[in-house]
Amino acid sequence: MTTFASNFQKNQFRMRLKACLIAFLCIAFSQISRAQIIVTTTLPDSITYWEKTNRVGLDLNQVAFINWNVGGNNAIAGIVKGAFVRKYTKGNLSWNNELILKYGLNRQEGQETRKTDDQIELNSTFGYRRDSISNWYYGGKFNFKTQFANGYSYPNTVDEISGPFSPAYIFLGIGAEYIRKDLGLNAYFSPLTDKTTIVSNNRLANQGAFGVQAAVYDADGNMISAGKNTRTEVGILITNQFKRQIFTNIMLDNRFTFYTDYLNNFGNIDVDWQMQLDLTVNQYVKANVGMHLIYDDDIKNKIERDGAQVTEGPRIQLKQMIGVGLSYSF
Repeated sequence: MTTFASNFQKNQFRMRLKACLIAFLCIAFSQISRAQIIVTTTLPDSITYWEKTNRVGLDLNQVAFINWNVGGNNAIAGIVKGAFVRKYTKGNLSWNNELILKYGLNRQEGQETRKTDDQIELNSTFGYRRDSISNWYYGGKFNFKTQFANGYSYPNTVDEISGPFSPAYIFLGIGAEYIRKDLGLNAYFSPLTDKTTIVSNNRLANQGAFGVQAAVYDADGNMISAGKNTRTEVGILITNQFKRQIFTNIMLDNRFTFYTDYLNNFGNIDVDWQMQLDLTVNQYVKANVGMHLIYDDDIKNKIERDGAQVTEGPRIQLKQMIGVGLSYSF
């Protein structure tokens, strides 16, 4: 009897041991299966080679007076701006595209609304490098610049001195670009770039504005031939952009462009220099300080003198900006 009880207990122990082992294997298998499912679902569905950045903003400036003994005029000003970037990178190919839009107005008491800023600019650079180590890309660059609305030499608001596609500049050439993403540096050199100047406004074209061929008149003032609406040059183009954070919440964006024509006054350099500091207050509020300097021998300065518009020689053009406003990136 004792032997039978002992064997019964051993069999019962073995059965419990088998049951525990089977249960352990089931749990382990379920965990492995679940882990495999989790790993599978985290795999990316697709791969994109595009990097997109969109930024829109509104800068405002306002001053108002009520019974202010010192005096002053009520005024309000605003600038709407946008920057849209598309970058394509795959292997050793690089294609960078940027669209910049700005338009600003100023309104003062007792004075008509005046334009303070106006810019349309499109940049596109395509390059290919020989290996993944090199910082040099070889390819081409396209640049287009114009404006939204007519510009005036105030207070004269009848005779415009510029307008949409008057002028418009198109640069298209081949060259080499040096890119250092770690430094925020892009430098482009082109020994062969076509520059086309467009003046669609016939009155400005007849005046020979922005370097196009002016109209020809006889001794009595009768027009013999109308002015040209386009001008083409071929020369050397050098551009540079340095954009990086220099202090906490302070971003520097410095750009310059140099161009000289091979055939017309070679060595006479057109300069376009822009520098801006963006100071971040929070996610949506930013302040900016900037300047824009232009020198182009083909752009003649126009001023109002004794009620008449007078054309002078080329001058250094300088614009300085300080603004605080809202900014949204998406």
